Amino acid sequence: MSDVPLDAPSPCPGTQSDLAGKASACEGCPNQSLCSSGQARLPLSQREPDTILSIKRRLGSIRHRIIILSGKGGVGKSSLSVCLARGLSRRERSQVNGSNETYRIGLLDLDFCGPSIPCMFGCMDEKVHQSQSGWSPVFVTENLCLMSMGFLLPSPDHPVIWRGPRKNTLIRQFLTDVAWTEEESNLDQGTNLDFLIIDTPPGTSDEHLSVVQYLQAAECLDGAIIITTPQEVSLCDVRKEIDFCRKLSIPVLGVVENMVEFVCPTCKHICPLFPSFTGGARSLSTMKHNENADDPSFPDLEIIGRLPLDPRLTRALDEGLCPFELAESNSFISQHSKNPDGGLQSSDTVIVSFQELFNNLLERLRK
Repeated sequence: MSDVPLDAPSPCPGTQSDLAGKASACEGCPNQSLCSSGQARLPLSQREPDTILSIKRRLGSIRHRIIILSGKGGVGKSSLSVCLARGLSRRERSQVNGSNETYRIGLLDLDFCGPSIPCMFGCMDEKVHQSQSGWSPVFVTENLCLMSMGFLLPSPDHPVIWRGPRKNTLIRQFLTDVAWTEEESNLDQGTNLDFLIIDTPPGTSDEHLSVVQYLQAAECLDGAIIITTPQEVSLCDVRKEIDFCRKLSIPVLGVVENMVEFVCPTCKHICPLFPSFTGGARSLSTMKHNENADDPSFPDLEIIGRLPLDPRLTRALDEGLCPFELAESNSFISQHSKNPDGGLQSSDTVIVSFQELFNNLLERLRK
């Protein structure tokens, strides 16, 4: 990765240069004092060793840590995060003592200015409590818990008017202080999370830089899922997001194309909402998000899901309901058969699309 910070002005001499923090181009740069002191030359693990150790202690035992990214706002990033959390928490992970266990999921909402996760789970009145182990996340089911800025606000309508440094401080606190696992108690390792899903705001800003650099320094990031819609106005920003991942060496687990089509609930006619004149998400599969194409740690971009727009999904998220329970109650489901993984077989577009997404993601993580 380049030693030029992504938020540095041009031309930047680089953090490893003798002119770092001293050149005329450094005037006004937010990193000037750090560079001039020589601290910027040190890796993050040496600049903030206690923070990195705390992150490792909190997140190191979680099986998979996935960040959700989108270059464009309004493409369904938070909706995808919620559906991933809801759907994976309903899937069977193993059989213990004769009973089927489902995945244990944590969802971290880093969209500080628009924390919509509490609304989508119907728990906007919940508050975060301090325990002996740290901040206790809000549990919506016994195997699904949340942490969001929305739980810290005095009211849902209260705005967050913060500059970057305050956001970075809260990100660090979320990563070091939230007690996602029960490793500090006397319970066994079976209580640890299987997935931590991290929802982020649109773009490539302070929040993204901070969380990625902290997670990478602590070796606690499996990769990113990038979501887009089919139209070119979204794809333009997604290409920037892919380049962001390449520059920061973030493995892209897959691309999800959202709002691909609308299925009429009356006649079942399928209508494409956003005609993909430039190829849609499939055009992204030809991009390399890693300069070294032979590196097995960075496989080619792959579309792991294509999701429809469904009014039931919108209704479920607005009302804080589980979208899959709502879809199943109104779909043509064979009650006598199940898929090998325990999921219901269905002709319902929403259920089938998300089942395919979950299967592809789990397969991607096994590679």
